[in-house]
Amino acid sequence: MDAQLAQFFAAWIAQLPQLTINGIAVGSIIALGAVGLTLTYGILRLSNFAHGDFLTLGAYLTLFVNSFGVNIWLSMIVAALGTVGVMLLSEKLLWSRMRSIRATSTTFIIISIGLALFLRNGIIFIWGGGNQKYNVPVSPALDIGGIKVPQVKLLVFVLAVLAILALHYLLQNTKIGKAMRAVADDIDLARVSGINVDQIVIWTWAIAGSLTSFGGSMLGLSEAVRPNMGWFLILPLFASVILGGIGNPYGAIAAAFIIGIVQEVSTPWLGSQYKQGVALLIMILVLLIRPKGLFRGTI
Repeated sequence: MDAQLAQFFAAWIAQLPQLTINGIAVGSIIALGAVGLTLTYGILRLSNFAHGDFLTLGAYLTLFVNSFGVNIWLSMIVAALGTVGVMLLSEKLLWSRMRSIRATSTTFIIISIGLALFLRNGIIFIWGGGNQKYNVPVSPALDIGGIKVPQVKLLVFVLAVLAILALHYLLQNTKIGKAMRAVADDIDLARVSGINVDQIVIWTWAIAGSLTSFGGSMLGLSEAVRPNMGWFLILPLFASVILGGIGNPYGAIAAAFIIGIVQEVSTPWLGSQYKQGVALLIMILVLLIRPKGLFRGTI
């Protein structure tokens, strides 16, 4: 028994670099979705359980545009615009009205779950329930020091880093970003100070929708496009938001990579079917030990 355990542990150590690379790729996708989720909570105080399905919508809109022979990167951009449009429509029809009547947080959560079901079933109605793939050429994996790095996963990581850097620049160096931070700190004080809160709400949805759509498109690149892909990510998304400090996009990014790596590294021990359980365990431990997360919850 001891010899078998030692052999398994040695095999796990040998796989560790490969598993870490896989975890970084998964963390990149989770990071994009988690940033959008934490922004909507930090600024709009909305725990949006439909966020994962908006991620799925981005993947399917990319699939739709790409099916006409459009370049995959241009398809991603068009899909992001479409996803933002649907998010703004939900803001107009649902969230702004709920805020105007001062609905409770429980009401917001119930509505977001209903919106998630509506989006998912709408996707199934239009595109069907089977797995689908983008029309892109298959690229061989790169061999870096004996570690197999699929070009798609490397590309996902690079694009995620670029998107995160762009977000950092916007939040720290632009008037819109500073206004978003002011609204997140105190919406009433921001309004009295002359900040156009309605405009900031639109910008929040635009940024969250773009990043979330790109996350869905990248997940579709590395895996099959399927209707429940975003729903299966909702737990790691919320775990990243809580672990990183609710409302803190930088904390959400760091937490997303932690969760992505831990999920993949634990796979040989627990099996791939328990990845969601790992994210849930991390979230519970953080809530028990440090309820406010690893970082201060603010933009």
